[in-house]
Parts: sequence; C-alpha cells; structure tokens
Amino acid sequence: MKYFSQFMLLALAVAVLSGLQYQYWFGQNGRLEHNKLQVQISEQQRLNSNQTAANDLLRTDVHDLKTGLEAVEEHARLDLGLIKPNETFVQVSTAPTTHTSQ
Repeated sequence: MKYFSQFMLLALAVAVLSGLQYQYWFGQNGRLEHNKLQVQISEQQRLNSNQTAANDLLRTDVHDLKTGLEAVEEHARLDLGLIKPNETFVQVSTAPTTHTSQ
C-alpha cells in the first residue's frame, strides 16, 4: 500500500507535467504560436521599412517640387517630353538590328 500511494503520486506528477508541457508547446499562446507570430512580426517590419523608404523618397520628391524649378523641369522632360527652344531632341534606340543576307 505504501508503494501504491507513491506510484499514484508519481503518476499524478507526470500527468500534470505532461499537461503543462503540452500547453507550453501546442496550446493557445504556446511556443509554436509564439514562433509563428515572431516570423509574422519580422516580415511586417521588413515591409514597413520598405514602405518607409518609399515614403521618404516621395516626401523628398514633393519637397523638391514645392521648392525648386529644377525638379519640375526634370519631371516635364521625363514624363511629358519637354523640349526647350533651341534644343535638339535625340532619341537613341537600343533595339537589336537584324541583318538579312540574301
């Protein structure tokens, strides 16, 4: 009878420890869920830093457009094809040439 109560106490301790370990690894807010959230956080931080860099570039562009005429002229040249008086427009093609021999 003495060994039976010790065995039951040991079995209870093992059952409680197993339940706690299961809860720690697989339960809600457990270790596996924590690792998944850490991966999501790092991915979101990467996306945020990329977006911050894009926002900084746009902020700089807006500042240039508000304060200087050079940026306005550059956008007009690139986007609208502005050519000033007494300038010559030259377009260079990078298309490959094909030679046909007959």
